[in-house]
Amino acid sequence: MSSDHRTRSSGRTPPPTPEALRAALARVQQLDQRHHMHPFTDPRALVQAPPFVMDAAQGCYVMGQGLRLLDAMAGLGCVNIGYGRPELAEVAAETMKRMSFYHSFAGVTNPPAAELAARIAALAPGALNRVFFANSGSEANETAIKLINLYWRRRGQPGRRLLISRDFAYHGSTVATSALNGLTAMHKPFGIRTVGHVAHVAAPFWYRFGGDLTPEEFGKRAADAVEQKIMELGPQNVAAVFAEPIQCTLGAIIPPESYWPRVEAICRKHEILLVADEVVTGFGRTGRWFAQETFGFQADLMTLAKGLSSGYQPISALVMSDDFSDVIGGQSEVLQHGFTTSAHPVAAAVALKNLEILDEEKLVTRIADDIGPYFAARLTTLEQHPLVGEVRVSGLIAGIEITEDKKSRRQYPVDLGVDQLVGQAALARGLIVRPAGNVLVLCPPFVISHAEVDFIVDALAEALDQIHTALMAS
Repeated sequence: MSSDHRTRSSGRTPPPTPEALRAALARVQQLDQRHHMHPFTDPRALVQAPPFVMDAAQGCYVMGQGLRLLDAMAGLGCVNIGYGRPELAEVAAETMKRMSFYHSFAGVTNPPAAELAARIAALAPGALNRVFFANSGSEANETAIKLINLYWRRRGQPGRRLLISRDFAYHGSTVATSALNGLTAMHKPFGIRTVGHVAHVAAPFWYRFGGDLTPEEFGKRAADAVEQKIMELGPQNVAAVFAEPIQCTLGAIIPPESYWPRVEAICRKHEILLVADEVVTGFGRTGRWFAQETFGFQADLMTLAKGLSSGYQPISALVMSDDFSDVIGGQSEVLQHGFTTSAHPVAAAVALKNLEILDEEKLVTRIADDIGPYFAARLTTLEQHPLVGEVRVSGLIAGIEITEDKKSRRQYPVDLGVDQLVGQAALARGLIVRPAGNVLVLCPPFVISHAEVDFIVDALAEALDQIHTALMAS
C-alpha cells in the first residue's frame, strides 16, 4: 500500500512541505509590499526588504517565519492577559452569532455595552462614572478634546480653549492628538502646529533633567512648570492639562512621588480640568487598577484603550466625572459626536470577559505582590552594566536608560541608535523590547512567569555586552 493511499484512507491532511510554506510566506509578503501601507513604518524600507510575518501567538510568545519570540512589549503594551486565550475567542463568536453589530446612535444600546460601562464605572477611582466608547486611544483623547471645548462653552467660558501637554508626551495620531504629542517628528511632516491651542511643558524626567536635585525636589519643580505655563497663558484661557501618569511610549518616564499630587493641586487651584491618559497604564499595569491610585491623584477625565480588551478587539473609552458629565448632559441638545462602531457589541463583550479574567485570576494583585517586585528586582541588576544608567520600574512597566557616561548621565547621540542596536541584539536572542531613543521600554503581559523574567534579564545582559564590546572596539 502506498504512503499516499495510507494518508487518504486515514483522513489526515499531510503537513505542508517546506517548499509550500516558503511559497505561502512569499505570497503574503508580496501582497503586503504591493498594497499595505503600514503605521509608523518607512514605506521605502518595505521596498528594500519584505515585512516580517507574524502568524501565531500564545501566552507571552509570538511566532512567525519559524521563530518563537518572547514579547516583553505585550504587542504595544496591550496584551495584558496574554495571547491566545480561548475564552475571549468563544465570547466573541457567541456574541457575533447573536448580534454581530448595531450602532449606539439615537439612544440605542446593547447588553454588553451597558454592562461594560457599569463595570468600568465601578472600577474607576473617585467620581469617574460616565463612559463614552470609541475604538482607539487616539479617538478617546480626541473625544476628550471635543467634549472639553463643549464643557467650557456650556459653562459660559468659551475662551478656555488652550491645552497643556508635556515634552515626551504621546496621546495619539489624529490631527488634534498629534498636536498634544511632545514629538516634533509627528508634527512637521503633516504641517501640524501646536502653537494656538496646545502648549508644552517639561516632563518629570529626573534622570535626564534632574541635575543635582533629588527626585522629590525635581518632581515639585516639574509640577511647578505646569503652573508657570498656566500663568503665562492666563488661567482664564486654559481648558485642561493632558498627561499620562507614566509616559510609557516615549521612554517609560516614571515621575517622582512628589509630582502628581502637586499637579492636581495646581489644576484645582486654577479650576482647570485634569485629563489622565491611562491608555497604557489602565487596568492594572502599575499594580493598581489605575495609575491614579498608584500615584495618588484624581483626574476629571480618564482615557482608556489597550488593556480594556487586552488588544483582542479595537475598543477605547473616555471616562468622565459626574461634575463634567452633568454639564455635558445639562441641556437638551444632540451630542454631535460619535463613531459607527462606538460600543460595538462584540468588542464590549470581549472587553467584559477580559476584565473578568483580570479579576478572577487576580492578575492585578499579582503585579503588586509577586511578579511586579520580582520583575523590578531582576531588571535593576542591569544597572551594574556600563551601558545602563538607570532602570526605572512601576509594576510591569520598565525603562532601561542607555548612557554613554554613567557619572554625568551623558547620552549617546540619538543618531547612533545604540538603543536600536541593543534591541536588535535582544531580538536575535528571541526577545522583543522597544527602543525609544536611548531607552529600552518593556511592558510584558501580566501572565509572565518568573522564569520568563529571568530569560528577559539574561537576554538583555548578553545583548548589552555585545553592543558595549562593539562600541569599545569602534
